[in-house]
Amino acid sequence: MLVPFRNEPFTDFSVTDNIHDFQEALRKVESELGREYMLKIGADRIETVTKRKSINPSQVSQLVGIVSQADTALAHEAILAASAAFEDWKRVMPSARARVLYKAAALLRRRKHEFSAWLVYEAGKSWAEADADTAEAIDFLEYYGREMERLAERQPLITIAGEDNELIYIPLGVGVIIPPWNFPLAIMAGMTMAAVAAGNTVVLKPASATAVIAAKFIELLEDAGLPDGVVNFLPGAGNEVGDFLVEHPLTRFVCFTGSREVGLRIYEKASLAQPYQKWLKRVIAEMGGKDTIIVDEDADLDLAADAITASAFGYAGQKCSACSRAVVHELVYDEVIEKVVERTMRLRLGKASEEHTDVGPVIDERAYISILKYIEVGRTEGIIVHGGKTGDSSGYFIEPTIIQDVEPYARISQEEIFGPVLAFIKAANFDAALDIANNTEYGLTGAVISRNRLRLEQAREQFHVGNLYFNRKCTGALVGVHPFGGFNMSGTDSKAGGRDYLLLFTQAKVISERF
Repeated sequence: MLVPFRNEPFTDFSVTDNIHDFQEALRKVESELGREYMLKIGADRIETVTKRKSINPSQVSQLVGIVSQADTALAHEAILAASAAFEDWKRVMPSARARVLYKAAALLRRRKHEFSAWLVYEAGKSWAEADADTAEAIDFLEYYGREMERLAERQPLITIAGEDNELIYIPLGVGVIIPPWNFPLAIMAGMTMAAVAAGNTVVLKPASATAVIAAKFIELLEDAGLPDGVVNFLPGAGNEVGDFLVEHPLTRFVCFTGSREVGLRIYEKASLAQPYQKWLKRVIAEMGGKDTIIVDEDADLDLAADAITASAFGYAGQKCSACSRAVVHELVYDEVIEKVVERTMRLRLGKASEEHTDVGPVIDERAYISILKYIEVGRTEGIIVHGGKTGDSSGYFIEPTIIQDVEPYARISQEEIFGPVLAFIKAANFDAALDIANNTEYGLTGAVISRNRLRLEQAREQFHVGNLYFNRKCTGALVGVHPFGGFNMSGTDSKAGGRDYLLLFTQAKVISERF
């Protein structure tokens, strides 16, 4: 009998054996760096002339892998392969599809440190961040398998005399999966395998910066027994194959996590019916955030400082849920800043592979340049009280940066920076703090630190975000515990890791028989 879902535990890196095991995994992965990875379309591995190098953002001279790149002709082949595989996969029993996910989860659990080590080298994640990413990937596999089995059960309907009525959930068809680089295992695996569990087939176009991790996951799916063509691996430039995949008439749905700009482009292009297209394409999109932690006048200020620091600088601020704005009541404003600066000063900036690193590099040169430009903007919009400089030139290192006395509508208060930059904004009272928290076009996560129950209840109603946290950080959503997705320009509020998510990859069919 299948045991109830439980979240995969995180590794305790204060335990000597765990440290040793992770170091062994890092050495193993380092010995495999620099290999080449091909496309997978149906049963075929395809090498192309055009290739892209994946590098270690902690040490830009180190090559992680070389990945073949698809063009539109190969993208078309991948869609056709997925379409052909769909005819068989949609007929596989939901319980059998779920067992593929459980097998993949078991294999990933056995190789947990190995996959985390790939995240360290290719995504620049610290040990703890990489371990959490891998654990979340395992959670998605285990959770979505169980969810598909639940949806396959007889669904409750009102009964009437003389009829037998049934509601079933059937798959949509061929999907395009476009995951982000910041959770290149967890979100990539979750998006892909939710669609697969529901009976769909997909073309996976991984994030270019972290395509090697996706290639490793494709190998894992082969070991788990997933039939050829169900997941087709198609790395390639977004501006070359991305639009083509979205616009293809056989594409039934697009599942995307990434920037607001790309998400809006996908949403627009998917809305246009192509010749011979027989359906309205479904778009499942998560498009980032500009997330706020409010600190009330009667808050536990040490708790507030811990929550802000962890939320702002975990994975160098490269999370859509990261706290990029701290809105603090004027009576405790200076004290909270002092406490956050004190904690931030203790964070160690360094290579992700080093055991005691707290803040690693940003992902690539483009992000590095963009974040530094925002820091310069911040110099004109507030006062930098910590950071603002670059780190070791061997990688894309930027110091955790804290900017105080920022206005609510300043650029660094409104635009998603996606890096280790935190703006402090002073609020005259709690009502003003809520107004500031809601003043962006996003609505993903937020948090309130307060001892006042009435104000927490006010925030429960008025703080307009998809994931709202009280007296804790605004990052670290757990599968099944905190279904994740946001409002407004943060996307379609897909609630990944929740009971509604698989419904987005299915369509409900009602069958009535009169006796």
